[in-house]
Amino acid sequence: MGPAKTRNSGAGFTLIELLIVIAIIGILAAIAIPNLLNAVQRARQKRTMADMRGLATAVEAYCIDNSLYPTAASCSTYPYTATPSAIDDSSWTQLVPTYLSNPPRRDGWANNYGYVNDASNYLIQPKGRDGRYTSFGSLVCGTTTNFNDDIVYANGQFIQFPDGPQN
Repeated sequence: MGPAKTRNSGAGFTLIELLIVIAIIGILAAIAIPNLLNAVQRARQKRTMADMRGLATAVEAYCIDNSLYPTAASCSTYPYTATPSAIDDSSWTQLVPTYLSNPPRRDGWANNYGYVNDASNYLIQPKGRDGRYTSFGSLVCGTTTNFNDDIVYANGQFIQFPDGPQN
């Protein structure tokens, strides 16, 4: 008779080995998930900035042809206020189709862009991650490191924009 076969012949993993593997996966996930969430917010910022540049180019082209900046809504008057009014899906009728075939109306966080204009100035502003416009007097000109801070484009240039590590 040969050797007796034992029930536990070492063909599986022990509980300790499984716990160690789960702990390693948990540590890797704890490192990777915040970086992933940060990358998603940065992608939304970049998309918003690209949309704003395209929209501003169309606004500038309209101004060259008509000697005034377009109103955002289809109505003939648009009041200049310090805090932008949200454009809606019927906005930018003056830009379509000559200057921009399908103007972006929502930022990377799915909020409507804000637009302010007077005879010689314009401002395009998304709401950012928090979904609120920052009043014009509260803007920090230059760089920002907060996803809740609005990206602001006025008269052909970004006056508030993201830079560096974001929070």
